Amino acid sequence: MAYHEAVQPKIIITGADLARIVDRIAHQILEKTDGARDTILLGVPTRGVPLAHRLAARIRAFEGVEVPVGTLDITLYRDDLRLRGARALGPTDLPPGGIDGRRVILVDDVLFSGRTIRAALDALADLGRPRIVQLGVLVDRGHRELPIRADYVGKNIPTSIDESVRVMLTETDGTDEVRITGKDTA
Repeated sequence: MAYHEAVQPKIIITGADLARIVDRIAHQILEKTDGARDTILLGVPTRGVPLAHRLAARIRAFEGVEVPVGTLDITLYRDDLRLRGARALGPTDLPPGGIDGRRVILVDDVLFSGRTIRAALDALADLGRPRIVQLGVLVDRGHRELPIRADYVGKNIPTSIDESVRVMLTETDGTDEVRITGKDTA
């Protein structure tokens, strides 16, 4: 391939696949949390928020259990603030009753270096003291820079460092799919 040619994205998870993955994660949460008892889902913006809402809806559909959902903005906790341009602050919206003494499952779309989750853990520490913190991600692509792992993983997708994984959700992008772009994806 010529150096100047654009690399076409490759769809690695379709909308139907994504729905099945969310269902599987919801079942895993129910199994590992005693029916989601005393559990809160906190979505990390941007795509972790709709994923958290989808998980809560599927848990409700499967078991009739209402799992509170919130949003955790990590902007001011990122370690790359000075390396990137200014970012708008997003809302942090905790469910009624807060997080103290409860199981908090952080929900994000892609686990890569682990730095986003480190920032989320720092943000949580300023908001209260959960009994336990777990992590659910749609895609784990590897290349960790910090010792962080997910408790609930939709799909492990080994990637090269030169590739990018892009999650697209209907709520934010108008479609449901996961694409990979970069080296060897044409």
